[in-house]
Amino acid sequence: MPLANARAMLPALDVASADETADRALLESIADWCEHFTPLVALDSPNGLLLDITGASHLFGGEETLLARIRTSLSKQGFAVQGAIAGSVVAAHALARYRNGAIIAPGEEAAAVAPLPVEALDLDTAMTHAFRHAGLKTIGQVSARKRSELTARFGAAMVFALDQTLGRAEKPISPRAALPDYSAERIFAEPVTAEEVILETLRTLAASLGGLLAERGEGARRMEAVFFRADGVVRRLAVETGGPTRDVAIIARLFRERLDALVDPLDPGFGFDLIRLCADRAERCEAGTSPFDARANEEKEIAFLVDRLAARFGAQRILSFRPNDTHIPEAASVVLPAQSAENCTLPWKAIRGRDEAPRRPLRLFARPELIDAVAAVPDGPPLRFRWRRALHEVAIAEGPERIAMEWWRQQTPQPTRDYYRVEDSKGRRFWLYRDGLYHRETDSPRWFLHGLFA
Repeated sequence: MPLANARAMLPALDVASADETADRALLESIADWCEHFTPLVALDSPNGLLLDITGASHLFGGEETLLARIRTSLSKQGFAVQGAIAGSVVAAHALARYRNGAIIAPGEEAAAVAPLPVEALDLDTAMTHAFRHAGLKTIGQVSARKRSELTARFGAAMVFALDQTLGRAEKPISPRAALPDYSAERIFAEPVTAEEVILETLRTLAASLGGLLAERGEGARRMEAVFFRADGVVRRLAVETGGPTRDVAIIARLFRERLDALVDPLDPGFGFDLIRLCADRAERCEAGTSPFDARANEEKEIAFLVDRLAARFGAQRILSFRPNDTHIPEAASVVLPAQSAENCTLPWKAIRGRDEAPRRPLRLFARPELIDAVAAVPDGPPLRFRWRRALHEVAIAEGPERIAMEWWRQQTPQPTRDYYRVEDSKGRRFWLYRDGLYHRETDSPRWFLHGLFA
């Protein structure tokens, strides 16, 4: 009704502006907490949730106990909640709103929803009004009509929705998150708060996951620990590894590093009543003998160090250089997260002999810097150049090394470069190049400084 009419009836009415973004965030947080009971949780916007409890209800004492526990727990958190259990999604949706607390066995949905009003079908307002105008006030009265009549008048989509409500058709829910490859959890009779107990629980769960992974010859690349607090708050912590692992000590150490690095410490509040450890991504892990080669052990220790640093500072902050398939100097290498860099199989290419002087500078600029250069001959190396307001007299020059741009990868053609290694009168060495080939009549080429030798 209009707000003015409502205030005329109830002068003390409290009014607050609707915030759909906040409502959605709140519904998402409740959905996180509902993963305590099943990982298959979907949103039923704007104010509902759908839980697939197939095969999970016996863990909580049966369907009746499970439903009562969910409703009671959410009520204690300050929410007005209604719920129902049925064999189809649409039937559960209708019963939760019009027959709170109902638990319907599979195959009995039609009889259970028959007395409900047509509004329970959750159709658009015009269609619901048409049913009312035709004297069809309940779902049972609508279902008694011929399917051909309903299809001709309201369309096949409405008939399909009706069949879903009656349990004659079904459409699976779309869970918010993908199911993990493996998971293990521990439910506490009394919520726990001690950090030692939490870490020991993670170690125990890691051992359980390790056994499952070992049976299938796999190892985890990404693991996530989910902490369910007694007051409904859910915290998640994830760690990644550079290679598949099922070593309990490594997993426990990584989670300890992750906990120690938290800016916002893991607050147990009134305690955690459930801790779950998931292996979100698992890969084939071949068991092998430990080599006597010290280099192999060093590589293993370095990989573990990278994993620990990534758990503490973030995977995107621990980087590694890897070769790139190009001859352009500034693109010859790329920076990748060190944990995933090992998947790069492209080898480094040697560009100089063992006893030769370096052909590439130790410091290469990300962007070449324009310089003011004066050449002895138009197509030769510079005699002097000015870089960052300093004048340099060239004593020795070597080159050119001609590098053509990759025309097949660029929209606009780029000029060919002629590189020179030069040394000034004070012994400082630079890597210069002329932008474009020289033509005596037309060109006045530009010079760039691309790098500095040690």
